[in-house]
Formats: sequence, C-alpha cells, structure tokens
Amino acid sequence: MHISKKAGAKKIASQKAARPADGKKGRKKTRKETFGVYIYRVLKQVHPETGISSKAMSIMNSFVNDIFERIAAEAARLAQYNKRSTISSREIQTAVRLILPGELSKHAVSEGSKAVTNVIFFFFTLFCFNCFFLSMLLVFIIHYE
Repeated sequence: MHISKKAGAKKIASQKAARPADGKKGRKKTRKETFGVYIYRVLKQVHPETGISSKAMSIMNSFVNDIFERIAAEAARLAQYNKRSTISSREIQTAVRLILPGELSKHAVSEGSKAVTNVIFFFFTLFCFNCFFLSMLLVFIIHYE
C-alpha cells in the first residue's frame, strides 16, 4: 500500500494545530457525573465525624446507580403492562415495593411520598405567590390608571 507524503504532512500539521500555542493541553477532561456530593451529605447527616475513602465512594456510587437502574426498569415494565407511556410516582412506588425488601421498602415509600409532597407544596406555594403578585400588580395598574 502506498501512502503519499502529502497525506502524512496533513496529518502531522493537523495534530500540531490541535494543540494551543501557550503549551496547555488541548482537550479538557470530560466530567463524570456521580452521586458523590449527595452520598457525602447523607453521611454527614448520619455520622458527622466519619469520612469516606474514594474507593468506598466509588462503591456507594455504583450501588446507587444499580438501585436506580433496577427501579427505573421495573417502573418501565409496570407502565408497559398497564399500557401507559408515562412513568408516574405510582409506578416508581410500586417498583420500590417490589425491589426493596420488607421494612426497607416501607421507609423508602414513606420518604419518597414525603419528597413528592414537598415538591407539590413548593410548586403550589410558588403558584399562589405568583397569583398574589399578579393580583397586586393588577390592583396597582388599575388604581394608578
């Protein structure tokens, strides 16, 4: 096989062009998203004096990813069985009950319900505040017209 000198020259030139002139590396390292921050926060809530090694953090991150994947897969299966195209909190709750054993599932469902209630309450409060603000704005506009 014959490779022309021009093709080789272009390849070398393109490799040199990829690096900036100031000597810094050309590409940034891709960021990997993990649950590390959240695992650390929970650890500090439960045991404020305890630390965690990077290896243990990696294991915990794998564990959280595995559980989330199992719950998501089971919730998707439940939605499919019921001919639904959307996974709701009900499917998630049922999936948690099926996957987690005994007392653990009860606690998980309780905490999940509490979290959903807090989110709904937050958006309801935000909606009410916006309605109040808009009504006050309308009163102001009508009063000073």
